Amino acid sequence: MRRSFKFLLRPTARQAGSLAACLEDHRQLYNAALEHRRTAYRMAGVSVRYGDQSAELTYIRAADAGGQGRWSFCSQQATLRRLDKAFAAFFRRVKTGQRAGFPRFKGRGWFDTVTWPRDGDGCRWDSQPQHSSAVFVRLQGVGHVRVHRHRPVHGVVKTISAKREGRRWFVVLSCDEVPADPLPATGAAAGIDLGVASLATTSDGEHLANPRHLAASAERLARAQRDLARKKRGSQRRRKAVAKVAALHARVRRQRLDGAHKAALGLVRAYDVIVHEDLRIANMTRSASGTVEEPGRNVAQKRGLNRSILDAGWGVFLTILAHKAESAGRELIVVNPAGTSRTCSHCGHCAKANRVTQAAFACTACGHTAHADVNAAVNILRAGLALRQAAEAA
Repeated sequence: MRRSFKFLLRPTARQAGSLAACLEDHRQLYNAALEHRRTAYRMAGVSVRYGDQSAELTYIRAADAGGQGRWSFCSQQATLRRLDKAFAAFFRRVKTGQRAGFPRFKGRGWFDTVTWPRDGDGCRWDSQPQHSSAVFVRLQGVGHVRVHRHRPVHGVVKTISAKREGRRWFVVLSCDEVPADPLPATGAAAGIDLGVASLATTSDGEHLANPRHLAASAERLARAQRDLARKKRGSQRRRKAVAKVAALHARVRRQRLDGAHKAALGLVRAYDVIVHEDLRIANMTRSASGTVEEPGRNVAQKRGLNRSILDAGWGVFLTILAHKAESAGRELIVVNPAGTSRTCSHCGHCAKANRVTQAAFACTACGHTAHADVNAAVNILRAGLALRQAAEAA
């Protein structure tokens, strides 16, 4: 099993400057490689590949020994691979008819991670094991940086990444061969229905609260963004205002992540089998504004709904739930959500009129009444168990 571990770095002032310089040089390398590909194709119709650009790294490092030559060759190859993956994704979207999105140049605020693909090649985790009270990671050109390791690391460290988030630096370890930590069986199964009023509702009738972290910080964010709008571009005051807005968004992101971890852990501890809907969140939060020729309807209401869905963090919650279920040895089943909120869990009658309000369900055929989210969660559980039985019978 592969798992990532993220820890806060505590660099000295000199090390923080070196980390920033490393990030900037890798950003410039990324942009130069992108310009190389664009120019070669525009001027000569030649497609430049990763292998071609990787072979030129030796000459680039020799010509700029005090700049690009300071950093790990392996980490620079990882940056070139990152660009190559961006182009591969672009061509894949072109072939499937999706909105392509040609790879862009990275501005200073859009390149925040440097990766070392192998532990021991330009980096070393726990580089000073003889130290009795602290853990360090060694990064080439930076030195031994102290790490706030708040939990043990399991498995074999494969890749190491340094990431900047606002004014903080983090180290992210990707580990292989992480042993599973199965939980004792409970014999219970549950379907969960995701929502906005409640983050999730189980088929047992339990409602997991939706804290609405973004809504709680909306006033402070609006005030900080108005303050930012008044600042002159390029000024020191504007940089401070940008940092303040970023810090508020980072706080909301951490709160949402913490809530998702706690909610997912509670479900994994309580149930052996968990069934949820296969939601297309990107489609659900698509803008309803339309075009000039065909303007959308109820745009303001749809905008508010989109904001509420994104604030709930369904995607983050489901990702964390999948990881925790795998680690704990639980079974996670994904079902098609079509009709689950309109179908009666007693008689199976499906009609739009069954859903009286957002919270009330009343079947027009048999008269069964229930909380709408609980009724949907029961239908989701039944669909998941049916899929499971069909897979076992096949």
